[in-house]
Amino acid sequence: MEKRTKFSLNYYIIIFLTFLAIDSIFFSGHDVREISYKEFRDCLERNEIESVVITPNKIHGLMNKPGVSKKVDTNSTPGGKDKSFEPKMKYTPWRVKIKEYEKKHDAELKRQFMVIPLEDHKLLEDLQAHGIDYRGKLESDWLKNFFLNWIIPFAFIFFIWGIIFKRMGGGAGVMNVGKSKAKIYAEDPKNRVTFNDVAGIDEAVEEVREVVDFLKNSAKYTRLGAKLPKGVLLVGPPGTGKTLLAKAVAGEAGVPFFSLSGSDFVEMFVGVGASRVRDLFSEAKAKAPCIVFIDEIDAIGKSRGHGVYTAGFDERENTLNQMLSEMDGFDPQVSVIIMGATNRVSVLDPALLRPGRFDRQILVDRPDMKGRMDIFRIHTSRLVLARDVDLQKLAAETPGFAGAEIANVCNEAALLASRNNKPEIAMKQFQDAIERVIAGLEKKNKIINPRERRVIAYHESGHAIVGHFTPGADPVRKVTIVPHGIGALGYTLQTPLEDRYLMSRSELVGKIKGLLGGRAAEEVVFSAISTGASNDLEKATKIAKDMIQVYGMSRRMPNISLSEQDERDFLAQGAGLSHHSEKVMQMIDEEISEVIQTCYKEAKQLLQKEGGKLEKLAQTLLEKEVIEESDIQAILGLRPDVSVFKKLGE
Repeated sequence: MEKRTKFSLNYYIIIFLTFLAIDSIFFSGHDVREISYKEFRDCLERNEIESVVITPNKIHGLMNKPGVSKKVDTNSTPGGKDKSFEPKMKYTPWRVKIKEYEKKHDAELKRQFMVIPLEDHKLLEDLQAHGIDYRGKLESDWLKNFFLNWIIPFAFIFFIWGIIFKRMGGGAGVMNVGKSKAKIYAEDPKNRVTFNDVAGIDEAVEEVREVVDFLKNSAKYTRLGAKLPKGVLLVGPPGTGKTLLAKAVAGEAGVPFFSLSGSDFVEMFVGVGASRVRDLFSEAKAKAPCIVFIDEIDAIGKSRGHGVYTAGFDERENTLNQMLSEMDGFDPQVSVIIMGATNRVSVLDPALLRPGRFDRQILVDRPDMKGRMDIFRIHTSRLVLARDVDLQKLAAETPGFAGAEIANVCNEAALLASRNNKPEIAMKQFQDAIERVIAGLEKKNKIINPRERRVIAYHESGHAIVGHFTPGADPVRKVTIVPHGIGALGYTLQTPLEDRYLMSRSELVGKIKGLLGGRAAEEVVFSAISTGASNDLEKATKIAKDMIQVYGMSRRMPNISLSEQDERDFLAQGAGLSHHSEKVMQMIDEEISEVIQTCYKEAKQLLQKEGGKLEKLAQTLLEKEVIEESDIQAILGLRPDVSVFKKLGE
C-alpha cells in the first residue's frame, strides 16, 4: 500500500511565506517612482508621458526623458493608435523594472512611474488627445479587491487556527476542544488483565475484590440499602503496580475501562479542564457499569487556597471544583467507580479524600520477599531459563525493588543473554542485570590511571571492611572497582538478610559508618582524601538528618519531631520559611555534625586496627577487579554476630 504524505502545519506556513516572497520579488515597486495624480496631469499637459497601462487600482507608465516632449500626432484616431507609432515594449499586468527596459533601450533614458487613479472620466479623452499609447480602462473592481484583500486572507487565518484547535482537541475539531481525552479499553477476553497478572500486593488485591463484586452483583448490596463506593484511591511509591491493579479490576469485572492522566485536564484555555470533566462523567454514565481511572490525580487534586494566585492555578482549581461537584452528583444506583492513583497523597485536597468522594484509600506498597518471588515468577514465565536460576535467591538479592524494577531486571537479563548468543538465560545474567539496575551500566573501556585505580581499590575495601565488622551494617555481597553508571568509579554491594521495616539507632549508625568507610580508608592509607566520597556523604548526611529530625533520636531534644513542613505547608508558607527557631535549627545542625564526625572517627579506628586485611583486600581488588561474597569471607573471615535489633523484640 502506498504511503500517503502527511501534511503538517509547517507545510502551510512554508507555502504562505513562499507567496509573500513571490509578491515581494515580482510585485514590488522598488524601481518605480510614485507620483501624485496632480503631478501626473501636469506631466500629461507637458507631453512628458510616453505610454501608460491602466489597471483597476493604479496607473503605470513610462515617462520621457526630462525636458524632451512627445510630439502629438493629430492624425491618430481617438481610442486607437497611430500606425506609425509602435510601442517600445509590451506591458504585462505587473510592472517591468526599469533596468530591463534600459537593456533594450539604453539610448533613451526613461523613467517608470506609478500613480493611484481618481474618478476622472476625461482621462481617456486627454490620453487620446495627446496621442498617448494606453492599455486598459477605468473601471470599478471592488468585488475582486474585496475577495483579494479581505476574504482570502481571513479565510487563510481561520484555516490555520482550525488546524491548531483540531490538534489541541485531539482531533475533535475546533468546537470540541473541551471533550474528554480518556482512552476507553473495552472488555477484551483475549488480552484482558486479571488478578492472576498481579503479584506482590496481595493485601491491595483483597481490598479491590469487593469493588469487583460490587460491579458484578450490585443488587446483592443495594437490596440491603448499601451504596456503591464512589471512589477508590491507590496510594504507593512509583512502579508498585497501581495502574496494573486498576486494569485488573476492570478485567475481572468485565466492564469498560476509562484511562487518562491528571494532566489531560490541564489546558491553556480557561474552562477547558472543567468541560472535560463534565464530558468524562457524561460518557461514563452512558457506559455504566464502568471504571474511570485517573493516574497521577495530584496534577489536578492539589490542596486549594495555597500559593500565589495565578491564572494557571485558578484553572486547575476550577477543574478540581468541577470534579468534586460531579462526584457528589453521582446517582447511587449508577455503577460507575472512580479510581485514582498517586504517590503524593499528602498534597491532595481534603475535600477530595472525605467520605463520599474517594471512600477508600488502598496502599500499594513495595513487595516483600514472597511478593518479589511471585513477581519474578510472572515475568519469567515467558523466558527461556537455565536450570541454575533460583527465584528465591533473586528475590533475596533485590530488597526494596518494586514490580517495575523487577520487570526491568528480567528484561535486562534476557537482553544480556541474547547479546552474548546464549541459548538460555542463566543465573549469571540475572545477577548482572540486578547490578546494572542498581549501579548502572558497566564501563570496562573507561581508562583510569594506575594511581586513581589504587585509590578506588582502597576506598571500596574500606567500605567492605567497615560494613563487614560493624553492627547494624548490611552484609557485603560484592565489591568491584570497574566503573558503572554515571560517575561511579566502583561500588560495594550490600543487601540485608531479610526485609526490614523497623531499624534501631545502632543500625542507622552502622549504616553511616559503612558509608564513611571509603573516605576513612583514603585518609588512613594515603593521609589525604579525594572527591570520590561525594555520594557517600550525601547518603550519610540524609540518614543522620532523619535520625535527628524525623525519628526523634536526638540526644539534646529526644522524642520530638523536628521535620520540615510537608508540601502542603510549603505551598502555604512559601520557600525558605521554617517553623523552627534559629536556636533549634542550630542545635539540629550541630547534632547532625556530631553524629557524622563520631561515626567517621570510629570507622577510621576500625580500619587502623584491621590494616592488614585492608591491604590484602585492596590488592585482591587490583588483581581481580571484582570479588564476590565468598572471596570477601575468605579474606576477612566469617562475619561476627552483629544482630543488635534483637534487643527490641527478640
